[in-house]
Amino acid sequence: EEKKSEGQISLGLFFDDHFYPNVKATKRNTKDDWSVFNVHIRESLGRYKMNELTNEILDEWVVGQQKKGYQRSKINKHIFLLNRMMNLARHWGYLETSQRISNLRKLSLGDYKQRFLDQEEISRLLVHAQRTRHPHIYNVIRLLILTGARKGEARMARWCDIDRKKRVWTVPRSKNGRSRRIILSKVAMEVMEDCLSNAKRLGLPTDPRSFVFTNPRTGTAYDSFYAVWYIIRDAAELYDVRIHDLRHTYASLLINKGVTLYEVQTLLGH
Repeated sequence: EEKKSEGQISLGLFFDDHFYPNVKATKRNTKDDWSVFNVHIRESLGRYKMNELTNEILDEWVVGQQKKGYQRSKINKHIFLLNRMMNLARHWGYLETSQRISNLRKLSLGDYKQRFLDQEEISRLLVHAQRTRHPHIYNVIRLLILTGARKGEARMARWCDIDRKKRVWTVPRSKNGRSRRIILSKVAMEVMEDCLSNAKRLGLPTDPRSFVFTNPRTGTAYDSFYAVWYIIRDAAELYDVRIHDLRHTYASLLINKGVTLYEVQTLLGH
């Protein structure tokens, strides 16, 4: 209590003993918080006592992140975590009331232009996806284009979520915190069947609780598909396309087929 009131606890110790235990108790996935702090914050700021922190120190840390060549969107994720930590430190009394430290402002990203792939670009992307040694990415990309699912929904999908008779994929917890249903078209269902055959061929589990895209190395879900995605995207010379743009492409294809905006929003889970 004495150290707390005097702001003598370091930022690193605050993360280890207070912030991270709270994160583990309140969040499902804590890997990002642990990684961001230990890789991008601890070395530069972890040694500072809470009463030593100033906005000048924090602003210099942001400049340091930019000098290291990180993209602004990535730096903003680091800023978001640091702001969460400072807010909890204020709430719990680890920052003195006289210590006026405002939250860091996120860096401007500019206006993002939504990207939609045409049929030729989709074909080119899939050709290069088939050429990789990744056991699942070809089906992942096809499924995202055919369903408009988010990459995280595909990454965490389990076989018990797929009703193959009714052709419904249930997402237990979507981005908005609620469950949602994804209707699988005939072609999307064929992709699911291909996923099942592929898993069996690779000797991966296909019991109800197993992941549709099980990582053969870890036996669980992938942490992300970004590394292989960048390889495929660049090989296809689609340098400005994000994996999330496959969701935009799904919506664009529906609209071009005459589906109403309301129906598209419903299918996307908005």
